[in-house]
Amino acid sequence: MSEKMMLQAGAEALGLSVSLAQQTTLLSYLQYLQKWNKAYNLTAIRDPEQMVSEHLLDSLSVANYIEGDLCLDVGTGAGVPGLPLAIIFPEKSFTLLDSNGKKTRFLKQVVHELALKNIIVINSRVEKFSNGLFDVIMSRAVGSLVDLYLLTKHLQQQACELVLLKGLYPKAEVAAAKDMGLEVRVEKLTVPFINAERHILISKGGISG
Repeated sequence: MSEKMMLQAGAEALGLSVSLAQQTTLLSYLQYLQKWNKAYNLTAIRDPEQMVSEHLLDSLSVANYIEGDLCLDVGTGAGVPGLPLAIIFPEKSFTLLDSNGKKTRFLKQVVHELALKNIIVINSRVEKFSNGLFDVIMSRAVGSLVDLYLLTKHLQQQACELVLLKGLYPKAEVAAAKDMGLEVRVEKLTVPFINAERHILISKGGISG
């Protein structure tokens, strides 16, 4: 199956309406990633089909849980999950944050080449970043929901939604977050063409009473 067919089938399986233009942009992003990866080692994934599932579809699998319009992706790396989400949500604003200079240089180039007007790329550690408040703060890189909450407290709007992408059900992390007073919702995800468990942890509104 071609990457285009995989993306099309995967988006349909996720219940997403992704236009042909958006599909083309998503696949162009992967082409840039493959090209830059040879020199800059941006991701351990080399196989194009695996990039469709692990980078594009894995990112898009959380699309239906992103409620706010001002979104921050912490530790975005090569741009996941924020960049694919920004492509299918042109009405939302995405800030992609990473402390690795070569990864943010790559992202800035991709944003320029693909004319993505709703993305800002920032090279910074999250602790030192203080450019505004966000409705949604997401990450595939931060260790735990407690870590994500503590690292981004200075960036959270009231009722900010925290979204953390995980693999296996993180029982200890959920317990730690609840012990701290965070409201935690766990959703099991089925990502097309990935034969492994996927979950997201969602917390909204900070620490309760």
